[in-house]
Amino acid sequence: MTGQDTKPGSALSVAILGAGSWGTTFAKILADAATASGVDRSIRLWGRRREVVEQINASHRNPQYLKDVELPASITASLDVDEVLAGADLVVLAVPAQTLRPQLRSWKHLVGADAMVVSLMKGLELSTDARMSEVICEELGIPADRIAVVSGPNLAMEIAREEPTASVVACSNAAAAGWIARTCTAPYFRPYTTGDVVGVEIGGIVKNVIALAVGICEGKQMGDNTKASVITRGLAETSRLALALGGEANTMAGLAGLGDLVATCSSPLSRNHTAGRLLGEGLSLGEVAEKMTQTAEGIKSGQAVHELAGKLGVDMPITAAVVAVLAGKMSVDELGPRLLARELKPEGDY
Repeated sequence: MTGQDTKPGSALSVAILGAGSWGTTFAKILADAATASGVDRSIRLWGRRREVVEQINASHRNPQYLKDVELPASITASLDVDEVLAGADLVVLAVPAQTLRPQLRSWKHLVGADAMVVSLMKGLELSTDARMSEVICEELGIPADRIAVVSGPNLAMEIAREEPTASVVACSNAAAAGWIARTCTAPYFRPYTTGDVVGVEIGGIVKNVIALAVGICEGKQMGDNTKASVITRGLAETSRLALALGGEANTMAGLAGLGDLVATCSSPLSRNHTAGRLLGEGLSLGEVAEKMTQTAEGIKSGQAVHELAGKLGVDMPITAAVVAVLAGKMSVDELGPRLLARELKPEGDY
């Protein structure tokens, strides 16, 4: 951490890598935050698909991901990552978790020496079980206090429609977290800050797997009691993993824990909930992928979460059951009964 330690304002030049639903929505948040505070801010989006980039520039819309939502004129898009990253004092990463490492290797020389880096991604890297902030630190060779994570009950479409929501900015450097929070405080988006990067990331990762389980239950036409039970016990196993990694219990009770879990498990806008529902209705993984236009991170991160829990000796039965379903080792019909067929114990025993 360098200049941002004492910098009183907010970011003036922002690069967002990833023009999907959340990356584009966060660009809108940053633009609206600048307008609300009277700041002149440059916001550049990198996208890998020409049609998406051209639509953003020509019509100020990203119809594939955000339908008819109009984007502020201050947002521009480009296929040229060099152009997007040039002079950025804030770099926001919103690419699929499993593609992050190789992309960062090709982008490293373009990231400014003093730039803050923000992760919007919610996944564990397969084969290494690394959190996204750890991958960023390793590949960019920057200290942890220059890396922040934004997470919470942040369904992109609702925020793009300017429906009020709160979120969490996590960074080991409190001044940097505050600097980023000021940058993304819009009339409809309220960021809080925390130093618990581990807890915030784990909350955002595991909730995707729990949402798959809830979606499967819904696809099997199980009732609200079942879904509430899975959500509640899902929070318990998320907490166990977070605490084992050094996260804080109060984070799990907050926006990045319970808040994100409830939103992701309950909303039809949730990609992981939708993927789980389709699996519960009898579709194969291939058929689910064909029907969905966006990545359901829980499908890919579930195995990494399961492996990490095993290494740490953390009991995560819902995660284990979902991974078994995804691997074809358990049918969706077996999921519900399996979740309840466990040794009896006090509820508070995490």
